[in-house]
Amino acid sequence: MNSERYQRGQATLSSIHGHVGEGVMKQLADIAPDFARMIIEFPYGDIYSRGVLSAKERQIATIASLATLGHAPTELKAHIQGGLNVGCTRQEIVEILMQMAVYAGFPAALNGLMVAKDLFAELDQKPPSD
Repeated sequence: MNSERYQRGQATLSSIHGHVGEGVMKQLADIAPDFARMIIEFPYGDIYSRGVLSAKERQIATIASLATLGHAPTELKAHIQGGLNVGCTRQEIVEILMQMAVYAGFPAALNGLMVAKDLFAELDQKPPSD
């Protein structure tokens, strides 16, 4: 697991998701360690770490895609948080999700907005870190 690809993926995952992404990978360690490695290597080591698009642009695309799926609220929540971590504003995230009503329908957009609303409320309840 010390390949350059894995290390690049781990660094990219941490830069987007911080310790939350690491926690997800640790949760997979006892049930599907190979899957955790694949997630780190392929999406984060090969795709997210490419140039051309910024981390913010990649999160916008990911949030839109997950919202259109309509059945991945856990992943959508993680990537909304990732979007905030890389510079998306709450207003931008709301607009991304509203835009999805045109292509994925109102239910998908509404579900995405409810995920965002819950995350924003969670974040508002956390005490500021020093």
